[in-house]
Amino acid sequence: MVTQVQHLLRQAGPNDLPQLTNLIHFEIHVHRHLDYRPPLDWIDQNPFLVLERKGEIIASLACPPDPPSVAWIRLFATSSRLSVKTAWETLWVRALAELAENHHPRWVAAIPVHNWFAYQLNMSGFLKTQQIVMLSWEGSKLPEKPRSITAEIRPMELGDLAAVHKIDKASFDPIWQNSLSCLEYAFHQSVFATVAEIANELVGYQISTTTPMGVHLARLAVDPSYQGKGIGYTLLHNLLTRFEQRGTRMLTVNTQKNNLPSLATYKKANFIMTGEEYPIYQYETD
Repeated sequence: MVTQVQHLLRQAGPNDLPQLTNLIHFEIHVHRHLDYRPPLDWIDQNPFLVLERKGEIIASLACPPDPPSVAWIRLFATSSRLSVKTAWETLWVRALAELAENHHPRWVAAIPVHNWFAYQLNMSGFLKTQQIVMLSWEGSKLPEKPRSITAEIRPMELGDLAAVHKIDKASFDPIWQNSLSCLEYAFHQSVFATVAEIANELVGYQISTTTPMGVHLARLAVDPSYQGKGIGYTLLHNLLTRFEQRGTRMLTVNTQKNNLPSLATYKKANFIMTGEEYPIYQYETD
């Protein structure tokens, strides 16, 4: 007689953190979203699902919408004792149903860095829509100063976040926008965050975080009505000058491959392409 082991599919909770940490760090098939916010920080939001067998978590999928229009896949991980296909299909069907019932995002999106995960996305109807490229500045030479500084650069303050969020929403397509809560999280995690002002009006900002190799420019945006005036470059030059003085030897950034204005700004600031590229996959729920 063969006894089948039943799997329990449920929402994750804080008590699952130790097992989820082990799953992420010790298993081979793990996808983590390329973000400044670790995937386990989303455990109190839905859907963050776990697949459990005999009290052991053997797979997990987290894709809570933020902002409301897009649900990024923050985490997908599975134990070697379960096939990737079985884990993904089981969790994805439940997550998609929950998103449709409770959240109604327009897209589910992912940045797969592993071919095995890109394959599962393809099989589930995701389409590759964009490409992310990585650039780096390695501290060998500061870029030329802005020809005319039209904005005052100062440290970002907590009270700036409402205006920062307004700029973020106006500057990016919906899939790339950040919620106010995510921007607040990024601000508190930042190593250096600044804003650009003209006549006491906040017109641009940047948020940078630390990495094992140096610093990562996590976010740079300028109000669309002030773009093309060198404000983004001024923020970038100020950032590079500060870290060059501190002895930081590498600063990285990523942007869309078809975002030509951003690429031109980074090239002017002596950033070079690293050769790393990652695809963007999207699933339209409507």
